[in-house]
Amino acid sequence: MLLSIFVGIIGLDIVVLVHELGHLIVAKLMGIYVETFSIGMGRKLFSVRYGGTEYRISLFPIGGYCKMKGEEQFNKAIREKTSSISFEKGSIFSATPIKRIATYLAGPLFNIIFSIIVLSFIWSIGFKINTYSNKIVLLSDYPEIFTKGDNPADNSGIMTGDRIIRINNNMIQSYSDLQQIIYSSPGKALSVILERDSKEIHLSITPILNKETGAGRIGVSPWIDAVVDNVTSGSSAYIGGLKQGDIIISANEIEVTNYLDIYKAISYKPEYLNLSVDSNGYNHTLTLVPIYKDDGSVDLGINLKFLSLESENLGIPASILKGITETSDTFIMTAKSLYMLFAGIDVKKAVSGPIRISYYVGEIASNSFKEGIKTGLTTIFRFLSMISVALGFANLLPIPIFDGGLILFTTIELIRRKPLKPGIFYRYQSIGFIIIIVIFFLTTYSDISYLFSK
Repeated sequence: MLLSIFVGIIGLDIVVLVHELGHLIVAKLMGIYVETFSIGMGRKLFSVRYGGTEYRISLFPIGGYCKMKGEEQFNKAIREKTSSISFEKGSIFSATPIKRIATYLAGPLFNIIFSIIVLSFIWSIGFKINTYSNKIVLLSDYPEIFTKGDNPADNSGIMTGDRIIRINNNMIQSYSDLQQIIYSSPGKALSVILERDSKEIHLSITPILNKETGAGRIGVSPWIDAVVDNVTSGSSAYIGGLKQGDIIISANEIEVTNYLDIYKAISYKPEYLNLSVDSNGYNHTLTLVPIYKDDGSVDLGINLKFLSLESENLGIPASILKGITETSDTFIMTAKSLYMLFAGIDVKKAVSGPIRISYYVGEIASNSFKEGIKTGLTTIFRFLSMISVALGFANLLPIPIFDGGLILFTTIELIRRKPLKPGIFYRYQSIGFIIIIVIFFLTTYSDISYLFSK
């Protein structure tokens, strides 16, 4: 876990670096003096000075900042309760409103550009996605595993074993395609075409909001055939003799048609799990000893075979268009996620802070690099592009201290054609500071709770 967080911090710092570089570059182009450019927060660990700016690495590795000239003049104006901030060459407050807006906007804009460049490059070289087929299982068919709830799929006419082939105008080739649409469409009626017994069936379904994740759900899971892809060394499955390529036929006399049948057998908390296995045409029985955790869950150490899809290598114009489209889709999805915060979701579970995001990045990196350097790099940078867009969007919100708040404040000055009083700006920033503290404690509590649960 610690290695995952460490790797994740590096990935998160890349996104922050891009954001702060935007402020740095545009500030210098606007003639604004940048005093300090820091990766990390807190006490200085290392620094060099170049072009009048101190570039430093700080103790706390998450985050960073670009400190521009003007803080001293601002503090002086607050102390002396003057109606304006004194002019000083190179100060952010002495720059014209247009130059300040450009400087504030540069951070989020660089995050968006970073995403477009990364995704365009990835589409140009091609990438691999590990997913499952578009064949589904109803969660309600496994009451031993899943708690009874309101599942739209149960009332829509969908059945276990159906293959979803189209939603609205989108072809569904894998479970990932299905997830992407369902997760982003809570409360939205969807037109579905499925395949059952070689026949096409048309129906409608409206995903409901999952209040723990903020995503839409319909109550289905992918149909995963019980074909062993690999076994974790030292696990119950490894000790029991299960091998790659084995097909699990039954578990404690329960027929295994898909992976959920194995968990159905485990749900009864058996002391031993007797598996009937087909190994290259030879049927035999293996006995596994499940080791249960305090919460009752168990990890047998079995990884089942997934569906590996290769993207096509696009030309430069097509890859750039893909990069722009995916970045735009992520931006819109992020905006929808903000709306979901006010739709009754469990904020403690649905909101992630830098600690959990770092963990996610690290986990994705460690898992994807097992399949090769190219797969590892493309997977992690696809994820970083999403985080970059989310960071850019968050900073555009009109919250004091955020770039969006500063842009709003400066726009008001531009419209009024005269600067606002330092005292008003100070109170505005104080409100923002309180908001940031609340967000920090909320996300930190959520992140720590999540890591302890892991």
